Amino acid sequence: MHPIIACAADLRAALKAVASVEPTFMVTADKQSALLALTEVRSQLDAVTARVLAASDDVGETHGLRDAAAWLAVQTRTTRRDAQRDLSLGRALEQHPCVSDALTSGGLRSEQARVIAEAVDALPPRVDADVRGLAEETLLRLADRHDARELRQIGKRILDVVAPEVGESHEEAVLAAEESRAAAGVELTLRDDGEGRCHGRFSMPSHVGAVLERHLLALANPARHLESELRDESGGFTPLRRRLGEAFVEYVERYPVEATPQTAGVNATVVVTMTLEQLMAEQATALLDDGSRMSAGQARRLACEAGIIPVVLGTASRLLDLGRTARLFTRAQRIALGLRDGGCTARGCETSASGCHAHHEDPWSRLGRTDLANGRLLCPRHHRLAHDSRYERTIHADNTVSFHRRT
Repeated sequence: MHPIIACAADLRAALKAVASVEPTFMVTADKQSALLALTEVRSQLDAVTARVLAASDDVGETHGLRDAAAWLAVQTRTTRRDAQRDLSLGRALEQHPCVSDALTSGGLRSEQARVIAEAVDALPPRVDADVRGLAEETLLRLADRHDARELRQIGKRILDVVAPEVGESHEEAVLAAEESRAAAGVELTLRDDGEGRCHGRFSMPSHVGAVLERHLLALANPARHLESELRDESGGFTPLRRRLGEAFVEYVERYPVEATPQTAGVNATVVVTMTLEQLMAEQATALLDDGSRMSAGQARRLACEAGIIPVVLGTASRLLDLGRTARLFTRAQRIALGLRDGGCTARGCETSASGCHAHHEDPWSRLGRTDLANGRLLCPRHHRLAHDSRYERTIHADNTVSFHRRT
């Protein structure tokens, strides 16, 4: 029996022997030792598997397939992507014996091995074999203290360590190539599911993503919200992805109207059409200019902050009123509201003024004026309640407001 097959059989037998052992009753020190030892064994097994896979072109040929990874994916119900990654690792180990030895010994992780091999292979052709060897040796040494993600960043600048005279120009070329690929690959897709939700995905340059993430994290900062607002319907803390999603909604809804791009001399705003009866009713719907619909309450709420233009029609579709974005509170008025209200005016809410919307006390849609006497600050959550027909509100003598669900 071939030694590799015998080793696999021994491993199966050993693992079967401990399959029924309950790890819960292990002492802490034994759990730590087991986790470290099993991780090293997995690295060794990854190395052997990758090397065998790289040497198995004949398996693919036997079955009329492009390579052994395609055959292995079918036989083991592994995804093609994972099998191809293992094959690529095996071929990389053939070209990098030192990396292969480190992985086989269990001291290196397979993802670290991939990163090191890729970093060395990405060095420019003018770098000689001695410098390449030194770069590989340095990265292997650094792998004792850095994970694969950190090694990838270090690998981009490894020439600064082993060959400073060529490192800076190489890094500039690498970054320029990355930026060019990022710019060429920018895309955004949006799809409305017809059930009140829009789904999408995007690709953008890293620096733009970092800026967007920083903005959304600021809006999602727990310091801007009460603890109760950070919990979901089950009472658990709302996941960060949910809070970032809510922050993105707020980011779009509060985008300054004066900053929106123009086409044909008109700002890129959304037009909402509704009858006077729909506008005044507690429960009604409104029609957007793209053919979709929203509740009249939602339209009234957005009219306070977002660049929404409501077009109100009377009988026989006669135009009664065409809203203009001048109805929005100015920057100076927002500052004055912040000084007067200090933050959200809902009782018990501690959201600061910077995290609030400017709300019309008498709705603008019902001829309410855009002045300080008719304005108050409400956080996004309480602003929604102010336009939710299921809630009624009480304004108190100190200008605070409380909300109660209608019975």
